Amino acid sequence: MTLVRFNPQLPSLFDRFFDTELFDWANRHFSATNTTMPSVNILETDDHFEVEVAAPGLKKSDFKVQLDRDVLTISSEKRDEKEEKEGERFTRREFSYQSFSRSFTLPNSADSDKIKATYIDGILKVVIPKREEAKPKPAKQIEIH
Repeated sequence: MTLVRFNPQLPSLFDRFFDTELFDWANRHFSATNTTMPSVNILETDDHFEVEVAAPGLKKSDFKVQLDRDVLTISSEKRDEKEEKEGERFTRREFSYQSFSRSFTLPNSADSDKIKATYIDGILKVVIPKREEAKPKPAKQIEIH
């Protein structure tokens, strides 16, 4: 039987197990205010960029999409307060307040004057067209003289 010396400098399998994304979920999906941070997909095509934010349960009016210089910020605030009706008493009343803010620096190829946003079926989609000069051009044959 061979004895293996324990080296405290090397992480054990147990330590690495808790470093996985499963256990880091809270750090990536909650904001500093401990509210849920929505997932984001970013797609680039030859003509545009698309930013998709998964935010079910919100209304279009809950969002704010703002461009300041070359920083696109998508944020939302939603307050849900239960109304007390006449003759009702409660022993506990909870307010619901959700907010998030995500910011993205746009590349120089983005045409910030033509950005459009839509909200359909719980997905906020922001389409950022590329400037014409930034779009890829087809290969050009150069004549040899």
